[in-house]
Amino acid sequence: MKEFLTKNLNSSQIEAVRCIEGPLIIFAGAGTGKTKVITHRIAYLLSLGISPWSILAVTFTNKAASEMKKKVANLISQTYKNVWISTFHSFCAHFLRVEASKINLDPDFLIYDFMDQKNTVKDCMKELNIDEKKIKASTIVNKISRAKDDLKIPSDITSEVKRSDYFLESTTSKIYELYQKKLKKASALDFGDLIMQTVVALQRLPATLEQYQEKSKYIMVDEYQDTNHAQYILIKLLAKKHCNICVVGDDDQSVYSWRGADINNILNFKKDYRNAKSVRLEQNYRSTPKILSTAYKVVKHNNARIDKQLWTKNPDDGSVIVIKAINENDEATKIANLILLNAYKYKLSSFAVFYRTNAQSRTFEDAFRRVGIPYSLVGTLKFYDRAEIKDIIAYLKLIHNPNDNVSFKRIINIPRRGIGKTSIKILEKFALLKNISLWEAIPLASQVGLTKGTQKALNSFMQLIETFSKLKKDSSAKIISKKVVTHSGYLKELETENTLESRTKIENIQELISAITDFENRSPDKSLAGYLTQIALTSDTDSLDESKDKVTLMTLHLAKGLEFEYVFICGLEEGLFPIWESVPNNEELEEERRLMYVGMTRAKKNLYLCWATERTVYGKIKWNVPSRFIAEAGFRCDLTKPEQSPNFKNPNKKYFRAEVVYKGKDTHNYNNDYEIKNKQLLSPINNINKYKIGTMVLHPTFGRGKIIEQSGTEENLKLVVLFENGQWKKLLAKVANLRFI
Repeated sequence: MKEFLTKNLNSSQIEAVRCIEGPLIIFAGAGTGKTKVITHRIAYLLSLGISPWSILAVTFTNKAASEMKKKVANLISQTYKNVWISTFHSFCAHFLRVEASKINLDPDFLIYDFMDQKNTVKDCMKELNIDEKKIKASTIVNKISRAKDDLKIPSDITSEVKRSDYFLESTTSKIYELYQKKLKKASALDFGDLIMQTVVALQRLPATLEQYQEKSKYIMVDEYQDTNHAQYILIKLLAKKHCNICVVGDDDQSVYSWRGADINNILNFKKDYRNAKSVRLEQNYRSTPKILSTAYKVVKHNNARIDKQLWTKNPDDGSVIVIKAINENDEATKIANLILLNAYKYKLSSFAVFYRTNAQSRTFEDAFRRVGIPYSLVGTLKFYDRAEIKDIIAYLKLIHNPNDNVSFKRIINIPRRGIGKTSIKILEKFALLKNISLWEAIPLASQVGLTKGTQKALNSFMQLIETFSKLKKDSSAKIISKKVVTHSGYLKELETENTLESRTKIENIQELISAITDFENRSPDKSLAGYLTQIALTSDTDSLDESKDKVTLMTLHLAKGLEFEYVFICGLEEGLFPIWESVPNNEELEEERRLMYVGMTRAKKNLYLCWATERTVYGKIKWNVPSRFIAEAGFRCDLTKPEQSPNFKNPNKKYFRAEVVYKGKDTHNYNNDYEIKNKQLLSPINNINKYKIGTMVLHPTFGRGKIIEQSGTEENLKLVVLFENGQWKKLLAKVANLRFI
């Protein structure tokens, strides 16, 4: 049995699977089969007779956890079910519900998503008379989340404020304190609380900690480079007794510092565990040698990394090509044309377009619609963010926990019950004064001067929710949801409206019921609490349906863990990618470079690096130089304008030249679709009056650049030139020795 589990593994993978005692770090490069190693390692442990109850594997997405479970089941079907394979947040949600009585927590706590958090923060800001025009609620939500990632409570921020005296930090600490009180009153936790409260509980309850340490004798952590401080401490606590901890990750793919991830967790693993063994997985099974070598040329410029160079036995076919466009519309058109030219060879789902910011998707959506390319936009408005779905979910949350003020305010007058905003404000003010929830304030509504009609409507609403709540014990989530949709009057109001929009909403609600049915078919826990927990922990890429034949559009941050035959990385211009804010900061620039590496290594056969000489930003045209990442990849771009793409009516026509020079080569043809030319430089410029803004020039020291500003005249003419490396220089034209190119 043990031999079967290592039969199809390479030597490094076998070493990682068989190393089961003591701390182990597996540096798993992109496409090197890390999931295969984790699942084979779990199966190998089970084959040795190790109890499945003592194995814990944690990852970041439901999709990854589900994939692991399936693969372990295929390897060793008899005992895998009792292995705890979970996301960090699911593990902690389970822990907190089971141990709730020990930490003074309501076991029926709700999990607030970002919008719930934002609405609660807005309520706090109103109470504290903080102007939302000065500080956005979303900014405060993010700062509170980062504080929880660092295991900081409001008083920790307050003590830091005394040293820094910074307005934003001071304001955050005040809101954070009130925010936590509101969450407690509503018996709610946010995502940060799930990890933080678990860590605090384990630190304060030695007997409970020991119990979970025994349940987690063998721990495996996937994507360790993405762990934040709270997750790092959680794993350290659980692993402290037995130290049989295996972490798997790739420092070259650490791209989430903006949401708390700390690359030092993986870089310093051997400092935390002195006797740790390490294994490097460097044989890639995804990409061509050309893609891997080009990606390595980029990432090797980073200092904060463990050096590793991927290699592969895959054939060296396919290509790595730079596309130069006139502007963002030309960029989208060229990519649309390329997809259509190659669609006869591959399914549309084999193509992916990556970009740095969400705003860049618009031109691709327009271009794809024009030529009839079906596409899937990942990471924007998700199913559970649609208003009608949020409404039904709010009903379910309130049924589960009536003290949830956020859900209460959302659906108190949906469908219309004659309860106006003014009445709710009065009730809310009274509830604040009495330190009770809005739900608890309803029976006392007569004390606050509300009309009899409003009081009647409020009592009727309370009776409706109580009727639903009685179903919680014996009815499934689907039964309760169906009754909510019909008995609340929500469906009837949409049917009466009878518009295209209302019919679409009805279809979406029907799809919600289908989703709940699917949940019940997959989960042993069919309860309302189980369903609410499941949807709260669903991530953007969990909803990506890879079975649909559509081109995928997504930001680079969402691309991690995916792979495609054709990958287009777009907007490769200084200031956009790497994004301008990161350029002065070396740590942030290195993360941008890792993000580039992630995007490049998603490609299996064909990789396109795309940039535009100009781009419209906030209504103004911005002139660009190509991203430094293109140069680091070994390409030197011609900065003159590319040939305009013709009308798409003839897709078989050779429609553009890439106009790229690969270092060390004068000319080279790729698939007969691209002509790569080495432009000859013109003679030195003698007449300085020929300089114009936008003119491309060559400096003997700084290289190629574009004139972006000029002042003075004749002998005193001064130029500001933006060079390919992102630097700008102020030069005196008569002595600068510039050439036109």
